[in-house]
Amino acid sequence: MSYNDNAICIQNISKCYQIYNNPRDRLKQFVVPKFQQLLGRDRTQFYSEFWALQDINFEVKKGESAGIIGRNGSGKSTLLQIITGTLTPTTGQVSTQGRIAALLELGSGFNPEFTGRENIYLNGAVLGLSKKEIDNKFDAIASFADIGSHLDQPVKTYSSGMMVRLAFAVQVQLEPDILIVDEALAVGDALFQKRCFRQIEKLTSNGVTLLFVSHDQESVRTLTNKSVLLDRGKQIKTGLSSEVLLDYRRLLHEEESKFYSSLAEDITLRSQSTTFKEKDELAVEEVTSVTHLNSQQETLRSDKLSFGEGEATIDGVELYNSNGENVNVFNPGEDVRIRVHFSIHTDIDKLNVGIRIRNKEGVKIYSWGTLNQDMFKISKGSKENLYWNKKFLKGSKDYVDLEFNCSLGSNLYEIQASVSHEETPDYFSQRILHWRDEAAFFHVHVIRDEYFFGGLTDLKMIAKW
Repeated sequence: MSYNDNAICIQNISKCYQIYNNPRDRLKQFVVPKFQQLLGRDRTQFYSEFWALQDINFEVKKGESAGIIGRNGSGKSTLLQIITGTLTPTTGQVSTQGRIAALLELGSGFNPEFTGRENIYLNGAVLGLSKKEIDNKFDAIASFADIGSHLDQPVKTYSSGMMVRLAFAVQVQLEPDILIVDEALAVGDALFQKRCFRQIEKLTSNGVTLLFVSHDQESVRTLTNKSVLLDRGKQIKTGLSSEVLLDYRRLLHEEESKFYSSLAEDITLRSQSTTFKEKDELAVEEVTSVTHLNSQQETLRSDKLSFGEGEATIDGVELYNSNGENVNVFNPGEDVRIRVHFSIHTDIDKLNVGIRIRNKEGVKIYSWGTLNQDMFKISKGSKENLYWNKKFLKGSKDYVDLEFNCSLGSNLYEIQASVSHEETPDYFSQRILHWRDEAAFFHVHVIRDEYFFGGLTDLKMIAKW
């Protein structure tokens, strides 16, 4: 691949910040080392180093859509600022080709004292457009922003939603070669977000390079082809968005497990109700239990399509039609039964067995589990026959059938299966015991002569006249 094929090229990018305990140390760092150097002495360092980014390398081809994901503080925004040129890297080099439009921090690039109209011309001039070119695009920008008479008011009077409307409208209507979006759309309302995503898809289909940062995994999966996972300033993985997002979910799960483990350890240390002998016995049991679970976790991690804490595992998923036949092809209108098999590795209750269905484009079609049914019963005042109340013994195996009438459009569908522990029957306190991607697949074929429709799902539409 030639250099000219890349819209963005990141080579060994690192960013280090100097952290000072107090302002005096900053002054000492400015003066003292210079005198020490003149006197031939070793120079004293009055600061500690914080590496926001370390050795980041990736390329984005022209017309490609790439995502950057990671937890808060992983270095995503720092990397984008380096790419756009508003921040200088400590080491490494960034190369970009084409005009960049960046939607970074809310209101960045706007003069708060100027009106919205004046800021449109200001941003256009910064991007290298003449006044005539901006005049030709002004109506389209104002229409997309849809902020009415506020366009002639100072930007400092805008709400966050109005600010992002204007910022996005300016950037996308000025026809950039590279569009960079960093979480800013999260403050917009649902209708505006829909319009933004539609506009992004239009731009990418026309060959615009997209660099997209969001915590919304579905948006990253849908809008991007490849992704980069960052954690604590380091590049964890680069690859297909679907694969990188799985590693991201695994990372979040492991961090959550560490958090709850630290809470449990703290509670244990604070407990004064047991004797030293009892504590020693409990410690032995805990070490044995943790060793066993860690062994299970290592086994799970060896499977790139699954993760979890290991108290239960998904053994497999099967699909049946209304005749009880094990099949993988369905027509709209047919009954589908998804059977999720699982094993229990410790005495446990408060379980939820669920599935998620995606089409081959990676769009989530539906997610549901036994807890959804339990929650509905509880909302109606009934607490009888709740799956959440079932108790499972170590070594047992079981399955759950999840049934629905197929109203999906023609496509290939993936089933992701999971078993989780829900401390409360409301999804607010969840631990994933085992999650499995690509647990099963099935096809839906629309019979053109009998039952034909287009789209993701059948809305059971009728015509009247």
